[in-house]
Amino acid sequence: MMTLAQLRMLIERSFSPRACDCSITGDHYLTVKLYHPLSGQVDLVVSGLNMATLQSAEAVAALIEELRYELDSNTLNRPDPVM
Repeated sequence: MMTLAQLRMLIERSFSPRACDCSITGDHYLTVKLYHPLSGQVDLVVSGLNMATLQSAEAVAALIEELRYELDSNTLNRPDPVM
């Protein structure tokens, strides 16, 4: 079973230099927040991710790809994206 710390580390590595906050609700749903570590500007927040479906490397890789897609979609019109 993947721990929250392991999942957070994988997400942070994938989106560096952004920072990441991951939290789990009492019903085992994950919220991921990606933000700029210095300014605190939030780039993406995704909630309601079922932790039970994130137990394999393939599932985590798919989540990271989905987060990248969402992040790219949200920053298309931003003049100076954090990268």
